[in-house]
Amino acid sequence: MGNESRRLLLLLIFLLTVQLRVISVIGICEHSFNDGNKLYNFSLASPLPKFPHGILSEDGFYKVAGNETVLWFQLCGGMLFNHDPPRCAQCSECGGPSRCGTECSALAARNAGGYHVCSTLGHASSTNVSILDKQNPFKGVIVRMSSSGKDPSCSLSVSIICDSNGAQGPDSVEKLGTCDYATTLRHPSGCATIISIGGKGFGWFGTLLIIIICLFGAYLLAGTVYRYFFLGVHGIEVIPNLDLWASLPHRTQIFFSSLVRQFSGPSTSHRNSYLPVNS
Repeated sequence: MGNESRRLLLLLIFLLTVQLRVISVIGICEHSFNDGNKLYNFSLASPLPKFPHGILSEDGFYKVAGNETVLWFQLCGGMLFNHDPPRCAQCSECGGPSRCGTECSALAARNAGGYHVCSTLGHASSTNVSILDKQNPFKGVIVRMSSSGKDPSCSLSVSIICDSNGAQGPDSVEKLGTCDYATTLRHPSGCATIISIGGKGFGWFGTLLIIIICLFGAYLLAGTVYRYFFLGVHGIEVIPNLDLWASLPHRTQIFFSSLVRQFSGPSTSHRNSYLPVNS
């Protein structure tokens, strides 16, 4: 295997890794709510025209201060700090002194005796999404993160209010308990999408068709990678069973033509070619 093939293989592995991470983030941020004949779907990490990362902060984190407490958090993922990182003591559960804030999804810092003390409020793996108001699903969702690594356990609840006009907040912090906090922001990602009304969804046939298409795509991808990297096939011939796919339209045409002839019987011109013989 040459250097070019190795580079292409590494690129493919990298793209698959990125895709898996994207899928995992989207999975954390998915929530569906069934209300009779309506299915409300929330996909917080899905890109929007003005928000390519969905609800995730493009800065790598949200920051809000209030009640002598500073909160850093990221929704549906871990925090990233290119600027203004947290500087507080007792950050061992969220990256340690040198990387404070990078190994959790929510962190609180409170002033204690002249210096800031950190409390880890949650991790991405503990994220839970629920409907904000079951009587009005369009209102939005609430994202709750928790940290059970120490006693008492801490948590952060973020109410995401549906606002199709843009994003606002968070602007304030509410302390609910010893180590439980809440805040609110408005964002288009908090708006529900109705994906099924009156049972008119994909159904079993649509689901089966999607599965078949996905399996076919996986077969083509695996076959192409194998033929390119291990058999050394290049160009359009890298597609597995190319002759079969190229002849498929012609075979389909012959098949349907045969069916038409069977059900319609001999054509008029064919019948007229056999004239009765007068005795």
